[in-house]
Amino acid sequence: MTAKINRINPERLHETPGYHHITVVETGRTAYLAGQCPLDRTGSLVGPGSLDVQVDQVVVNALAALAAVAAEPQHVVRSVIYVRSDDREDLGLAWHRLTASALGPAFTSASTLLGVAQLGFAGQLVEVDLTVALPD
Repeated sequence: MTAKINRINPERLHETPGYHHITVVETGRTAYLAGQCPLDRTGSLVGPGSLDVQVDQVVVNALAALAAVAAEPQHVVRSVIYVRSDDREDLGLAWHRLTASALGPAFTSASTLLGVAQLGFAGQLVEVDLTVALPD
């Protein structure tokens, strides 16, 4: 049985810039992807100092992780985006680049965008954590 995913924005809550306040998975299995970082296949940081380049690498990595479990961006039911910045403009840039990418449908589900002081790798500016309702 394929997971049935319902995305809901209750009328009593504020409008969103594309995500839904609530995502309900009726049935199926889930996968929890580790935070996808802007590292290449060798483990080297891509795009030091460039949020755009790092977001693009995170997209590549997240798509590869989804493919490994036979899932696609529309199967994502929860995302958390971490941006190493306290500047709202940087957070907005990361959000817009992610939502305009091939991974974009992942961010129509329940989503959180955070500015943080530090991430795990020196020079890392962005990380994306995804939860997936696996298709059968």
